[in-house]
Formats: sequence, structure tokens, C-alpha cells
Amino acid sequence: MKTIPESRDDQLLSRFGYRQQFRRTLRPFESFAVVFSFISITMALFTTFGYVLGVAGPRGIWIWPIAVVGQGMVALIYAALAARIPLAGSSYQWAARLVSPTVGWWLGWLSFASLAVLTLGADYAFVQLAFQPMLGIEYTALGAAVQTFAVIAVQATLIIGSTFFTTRINNAAVTFEVVGMIELSIVLLAAAVIAGQGDWDNLWSTGTVPEAGWFSWLGPAMLATVLGSYTLLGLDSAANMAEETDDPRRVVPRATIRAVATAGVIGMIFLITLAVAVGDVAATTADSAPVAFILQDVLGPEIEKIFLFFICVSMFCCGLIIMTTHTRLTWAMARDRRLPGHQIFSRVPKATGGPTGATILVAVVTAAPLVLVGSNTQALTDIFTAATLLPAAAYAGTVLLYARVVRRIKHEPGYFHLGRWERPVVAGALIWLAYEFIVLLAPDRFRTAQLYALAAILLGVLVFALAWLLEPRAMRTQPGAVGKEALKVEVEDSINEAPPTGEPFPDSRASQYNYRGSTRPPG
Repeated sequence: MKTIPESRDDQLLSRFGYRQQFRRTLRPFESFAVVFSFISITMALFTTFGYVLGVAGPRGIWIWPIAVVGQGMVALIYAALAARIPLAGSSYQWAARLVSPTVGWWLGWLSFASLAVLTLGADYAFVQLAFQPMLGIEYTALGAAVQTFAVIAVQATLIIGSTFFTTRINNAAVTFEVVGMIELSIVLLAAAVIAGQGDWDNLWSTGTVPEAGWFSWLGPAMLATVLGSYTLLGLDSAANMAEETDDPRRVVPRATIRAVATAGVIGMIFLITLAVAVGDVAATTADSAPVAFILQDVLGPEIEKIFLFFICVSMFCCGLIIMTTHTRLTWAMARDRRLPGHQIFSRVPKATGGPTGATILVAVVTAAPLVLVGSNTQALTDIFTAATLLPAAAYAGTVLLYARVVRRIKHEPGYFHLGRWERPVVAGALIWLAYEFIVLLAPDRFRTAQLYALAAILLGVLVFALAWLLEPRAMRTQPGAVGKEALKVEVEDSINEAPPTGEPFPDSRASQYNYRGSTRPPG
């Protein structure tokens, strides 16, 4: 069998106890596109703008810059860790190697649950807020649930088929999204101003929300935080595909930071445009798809449908990339034998496609809650709130992890690090996440979403117990470099433990579980 010579990235991967199983087809733009598409300001703002109008009025858009700064500090920490440990599984791998496999497993499970809810939220929003308005389909909870199920099935098929094809579709969608959002902002603002339908006073209006107490504790200003918290997610999406990225230690951190910054700027421009373009604030707030309502009101139904088509492409690819990220996390945990059924979920039938078993599992887990939301007309609000709470928990765990190990990290020239800004960035990220938790846990309106999150955690307890029962050694022992060694990732000639050219790789089980003191697989 013809073998491919190991690259420097593959040598690094072998130092962590694994062999290369995917082709490294992701370059800087693909990596940036993965994060930007996950964030998807198109999908997120279409989903949350109506919510902000309802709880805070148009004035709520000015909370956006605060969320950009807060999530930006978390993104910097993720970038710093991605530069040190470039493995699929991101926070799961970082915590497992730097603290303990148990801590890593729970960070992995929080990410697993949050990605399932995020995929569901993105696809449900695609159906309700873009696809149905584009085709003139009247919204019903059951109809939206059935169509969302079909979307999930199509995305899973694409992921299994080809990573190259999936990322190229996403590249085109990101280009459309960046150009389209800028063009849409210009056209919408110009049309609103020329037609006299826009109102600059909307930027300071509270709309249907009483102005009294707008800045009160847990009042409209704090609730508007959800706008940015739900949008600026996916900070580990490029890191989860590190084993498919060329030179991931440099590419992934830059992609993460650039994507958050770009989304922050374009998102602010679009939010200002939407707020100014609102003609009838009460009618817009009451509509089930308020952004589509604004487009139709200002641009007319024909032009609205043209823009809705491009928006549909962006929102579909957002769900596609979130699911792709989810499959890589699932595969990474299964590769370490830390999920029941890992024998199926850890398989990679071909290096150019997605892991089939992991992708099917992710699709089933994502679609399962549709049974519960099929009769809930407030399903979208509950889903996206739960999809904000679970990632916040995962982000908080990762930031605390970084705070614990930061003193052990030795900065390397040429790779991203926080330098003298480490302490203020960590402190700022923790303050921001604490504030976010207050907003998401205290109000009564989020109780249903909190129950979704609690159910995910309780399910995690069962899965953790089962995994520990089936694979006790794998659950407590880490392959490859751990602790301080995991932070010493520079590659030297002596590190290369790859087999000689022409010699096939050893059996994957033995290669993947080269635990210290033993070359046999655990268990």
C-alpha cells in the first residue's frame, strides 16, 4: 500500500499519541470560513433581532459591542490554547491533557450537548425565518419541525460524503455572506431613507418596551445581551478541525480572531441598518420573521426573495459547519474510547470524508428534540437560549482551565500567545462569562431553556457512568503527551516516531493508545 510521507504536522500529531487519519485540506481561508460560518451573523441576527425588539426595542442593538468585546476575550484564550495543542476535540483535549481525563470528558460533553442544540437552533431558524418566508409557506410548529428534520438529514449526507466538498460549499457561502450582508445593508438603508420609511430615531427607541427601568437590574439592557451571546459562538470550530488543517498552530488562532472581529464589525453595520429601516416597530416586533418582514416592507416582495435566497444559503451552511464541528468532537472522544459505541463512532472510512458513525450519531441526537418542539410555537426562543447557556458553561470551563495552566505555558516565537495581556484578558473573560450566566439563569422567561440544559447535563451523567463501566482504563488514562509535556509541542527530528517510508502504519488501536508504560491498547 502506498504511504504518504509524514509532514511536520503529522509528526506533532504522533507525539500526542495519534496517527493521521484525515487529509489536511484546510488552508487559512477555509479555517476562517469555518469559524465565520459557525458564527453566521446572518443566521444569528435573523434569529435574535426579533427577540431583542421584544425585550429591549431597537435600542438594544447597542449592547452588541459589549458582547463583541466579551466574547472576543474568550476567543483570544481559545486561540492561545489552539496554538499549543492542535487536536480535534479542542477543549475536551486541552482539559484532558492539562488537568485530567475526567475534567476533559465533562468539557467535551458540554460541548457535545451545546453543538447539538446549536445545530438544531440554526436549522430551525433557517426553516422558520428564511426558507418558509422565501417560499411563502405559513409557519406552523409541526411543519417547521418536519422540514428541519429533512435539513439535518441533507447536512449529514454532505458531511459523510466529502470534507473537501463541504468546505468548498462553505467557502462560497461565506463569500456570499460577507458581500451580501454589506450589499444588503447599503441597499436596505438607501431604500429606507429614500422612501422615507426609515427613522434614525429608532436607534434610541425602546419600541414597544416601556422606557422606565430600561437600565434596571435584569431589565431590557441586560436581556439584550443575548443578542451577542447567541451570535458570537463557535470559537473552537476551527480548532476542532485542526487535524484537517495545514499548519494548524498558526492558522487556527488567526482564523478564530479574524472571524470574530469581522463578524463584530459587519454585525454592527447590519444591526444599525435594520433598526433604521423599521417602519412600524409594533408590527415588526409581532411578526414571526421580523427581518424578512422589514425586507418585504422596504424592498418589496420580489427583491426580498432574492436576498432571502442568499440568506438561506448562509444559514444552511451555518448548520452544516456546526454539525461538522460536532462530528469531529464526537469522533475525537470516541477515538479515545470515551463514548459507548466508540468502535463505530471512531471509524473514518476515507481520509477525504467525515466519520460516518459519528456523523449519524450527531444527526440523530440533533433531530431527537424535534419530537418535543413539534407543538411549541415558542420553540425557537427556547432553543437559542439553551444554545447560549450550554456554550457559556463550556467557555467558562475552558477559561478557568487556561487560568490554571497559564503559568506553565512558555511562549514560542512565531506562534500566537497573549504575552503581557494574559491576566487582563483572563480576568475580563471571567467577568464577562459571570455576567452572561446571571442574564441567562436569573430571569423566569428562560426556565424552559434551562430545563433543556439541565436535561443535557443529566444525560451526560448517564453516558459518563456507562463509559466508565465499559472502558475504565481509557476513562482515566491519556495517550501521548500530557501535563507539562502537552505544552511542549515543538517538533524535533528525534520526536518523529513514524514508521520508515514504505512501512504501513501499525494497527490503529495500538497506535492510538500508546499509553505511557504500555504499547497495548487499554482494557
